[in-house]
Amino acid sequence: MVNPTGFLEIERRDRPYRPVRERLKTWNEFVEPLPVPEVRRQAERCMDCGIPFCHNGCPVNNLIPDWNDLVSRDQWRAALDRLHRTNNFPEFTGRVCPAPCEAACTLNLDDDPVTIKTVECEIVDRGWREGWIVPQCAPRGTGKRIAVVGSGPAGLACAQQLARMGHAPTVFEKSDRVGGLLRYGIPDFKMDKSLIDRRIAQMEVEGVIFRTGLEVGRTVPVERIMDDYHVLVLAGGAEQPRDLTVPGRELDGVHFAMDYLVQQNRRVAGLPDQSEPISATGKHVVVIGGGDTGSDCIGTANRQGAASVTQLEILPQPPLKENKGLSWPYWPMKLRSSSSQEEGSSREFSIVSRRFVGEDRVTALECERDGEKFEIKADLVLLAMGFTGAPPGGVVDKAGAAIERTGGYATSREAVFACGDMRRGQSLVVWAIREGRECADAVDAFLREQG
Repeated sequence: MVNPTGFLEIERRDRPYRPVRERLKTWNEFVEPLPVPEVRRQAERCMDCGIPFCHNGCPVNNLIPDWNDLVSRDQWRAALDRLHRTNNFPEFTGRVCPAPCEAACTLNLDDDPVTIKTVECEIVDRGWREGWIVPQCAPRGTGKRIAVVGSGPAGLACAQQLARMGHAPTVFEKSDRVGGLLRYGIPDFKMDKSLIDRRIAQMEVEGVIFRTGLEVGRTVPVERIMDDYHVLVLAGGAEQPRDLTVPGRELDGVHFAMDYLVQQNRRVAGLPDQSEPISATGKHVVVIGGGDTGSDCIGTANRQGAASVTQLEILPQPPLKENKGLSWPYWPMKLRSSSSQEEGSSREFSIVSRRFVGEDRVTALECERDGEKFEIKADLVLLAMGFTGAPPGGVVDKAGAAIERTGGYATSREAVFACGDMRRGQSLVVWAIREGRECADAVDAFLREQG
């Protein structure tokens, strides 16, 4: 490393946020980049450990000490090349990944890890600014056509890798625009959608074909796809939301979180939406579920002008600080507050939701904690309790392919592969990218065996 004692001499400094009052007035990203010289100093804090636990903590196995060293030496283009060796879309993960790599950093033993996510994001953002990121076209084509169903991070990563191997992938997306939940599930204030558009433009030059508004298994028969393509890759999401089947569920004002988030993302993009409008403006909002989706609902509701926002979690409140001896270098269970939660919300733990109260429309939620029942005022309830898997009757069922979550990427049906949330269940964007890349390797090996 350029500064072997940097971790002793340089204090951790991460990207700042714009003030809450200011950022609640807009749907734009609010994380402010660090000055480039400061990013270099932060990269100097890397210890270049003999065993890089951060490397193992990262689902795509990013070569973190390598590109930290290159950034500290002002070798940004080489750092970008090293970053792209393992991650197709670091501008996505640099914004929405929870950074398990930082939890695994050796300096996290003192709660002072390297700002890995910040360095990663600056590497790729600079790459785009400098024009270093260009299409990487395969010199020869194999003539093998692959249908990839789903244009989320798994489908995109799989398709890009296959195109660079010389194959001819076509990505089918049931929505009107490419990106899956990157496009319509993640709010714009967390990730600007222009980041997706420029990657799509790169991939189109590389040979990836995108077909939107076509749902394989419904509007397009699976067997037609199997006739026209050598391989089918199932790379959709785990879109079936977990429901809360308690009395009053049928009342107006009770919605799945993703219906709410998708609708708002379409509004921001200026796109029409035929569904019933859902708005938190002036309402007392209750979000059931303590994960990232629930957090996104909080940030969206506050930007819409909610009167109040309460988030309910069925699990007990985790400890403020983890026991390093028991958890490190793994992802620890501890109390975390997202930027959306810090913008204004009440958080309640160990809550069981018993009943939605109201005549035609919800007015309150009856809850229970430690045997005590009470009501929370609610004009809008958003169910953000996770997802159970692929929708029934969709492409997985129509393909007749059994998917093994713990096995490889091949399914029980020949020439049909699966990756991403459709294979492993709901997970992180960074896991989806890894799944897509590894699935592409499995497809390529299969095609070479077929000749």
